[in-house]
Amino acid sequence: MSTETTPATGRAAAEFWFDPLCPWAWMTSRWMGHVQQVRDVDVTWSVMSLSVLNEGREDLPEKYRELMDAGWGPVRVVVAARHTLGDDIVKPLYDALGKHIHHREEDYDTAIAGALADLDLPAELAEAARSDEHDDELRASHQRAIDLVGDDVGTPVVAVDGVAFFGPVVTPAPKGEAAGLLWDGCLLLARTPGFYELKRSRTQGPIFDTEG
Repeated sequence: MSTETTPATGRAAAEFWFDPLCPWAWMTSRWMGHVQQVRDVDVTWSVMSLSVLNEGREDLPEKYRELMDAGWGPVRVVVAARHTLGDDIVKPLYDALGKHIHHREEDYDTAIAGALADLDLPAELAEAARSDEHDDELRASHQRAIDLVGDDVGTPVVAVDGVAFFGPVVTPAPKGEAAGLLWDGCLLLARTPGFYELKRSRTQGPIFDTEG
């Protein structure tokens, strides 16, 4: 999928890969929403999966392994909804799941049911959480992100101008012009040949200061 500036409109185009269970992807997605309010950018929302990323690893702590085992559910439901209802449902369903998972801290089954109800979507879509019916689509979307950014990453992955990076990881999510300035910096890095990495240790956890 092209992630280049659209010549006809001059608008930037980005692709954002997320896993609904990842709090850092949620924070970055909130930033991306603020970016769209102050910059001309169109975003395609796509899924990747920490459960796929960590599949087969035997060095995971037990609690994280349990999280990865359960983590298939929300992302499978997003893929099933997209398969049934089309691309336009992906972002609203992600927003609804995030509200239930990250703000209300509900278990995944409760969060899925609540998100589907919020959007008046068929309740039977929740059955996808325990089905591998759409796993080929999930893995293909996940692999597109990995092919662009490499396998030494997590979520989120953001691509612009055909260049993808893990992150930005930020808390709390910048708003207004601060969000736009961070986006400008991301564009600069993406358009700098040979740039690969800029990182520092995190000293804060996710700050969920908004449900929007």
